[in-house]
Amino acid sequence: MRWNTILAVLLVIGLASPAAAGAFEDGLSAYNRQDYATALRTWRPLADQGEASAQSNLGVMYANGQGVPKDDVQAVKWYRLAADQGYAIAQFNLGYMYDNGQGVPKDYVQAVKWYRLAADQGEASAQSNLGVMYDNGQGVPKDYVQAVKWYRLAADQGNAKAQFNLGIIYDNGQGVPKDYVQAVKWYRLAADQGYANAQTNLGVMYANGQGVPRDYVLAYMWSNLGAAGGNELGGKNRDLCATRMTPAAIEEAQRLSREWKPK
Repeated sequence: MRWNTILAVLLVIGLASPAAAGAFEDGLSAYNRQDYATALRTWRPLADQGEASAQSNLGVMYANGQGVPKDDVQAVKWYRLAADQGYAIAQFNLGYMYDNGQGVPKDYVQAVKWYRLAADQGEASAQSNLGVMYDNGQGVPKDYVQAVKWYRLAADQGNAKAQFNLGIIYDNGQGVPKDYVQAVKWYRLAADQGYANAQTNLGVMYANGQGVPRDYVLAYMWSNLGAAGGNELGGKNRDLCATRMTPAAIEEAQRLSREWKPK
């Protein structure tokens, strides 16, 4: 089973209409300095006037409990008002709430509906999550070809989770011919962004010599980075690689790990 993008951790800011732009930017400045009370006070009148970007951002503030008590029902209310105006970010957010049963009963069919509306507008996170729904057969019949389509659209926009999931698709030959070179390509793109699961899987590819020449130094490095990012298997794979390496090779892999930076 693939994992959906996690929402409501960061505020996703859109563009306000020209008439509301000045006040919207004032709210954004307040939000960025963590003055949530001022951001809320600035955005609420805009939201009450029907400004979709302000409605969407109020939803995120309720979802995160920023300047207000956390309230998923209120978050859904504001997301829906913006989503009904065709605002893609709010459509994605509303899909996530249905996907996870937050503020509404869990409903994969509704989640797919809102993800699709946002995905059709090019929202990468929605495209990635729609791919997950097809991959897992949630709200739609399982369809790896459709999963690949949506993962690729999101991956081409740099979405790390979609890149990782596309790597798995190629690794396993689901909806596409099995292709370790392509799997490595997509794992690497996600790994280069610091996505721990992709780093761990890239380490596996180097350890097994799949899609790349076998290289225990790089296998150790990527596994170690995955472990540092919270992937338990990464630590186990790193330790297994170490049993097949010289002390000098381990030292080199550790140096590469220390010097690595996300791209």
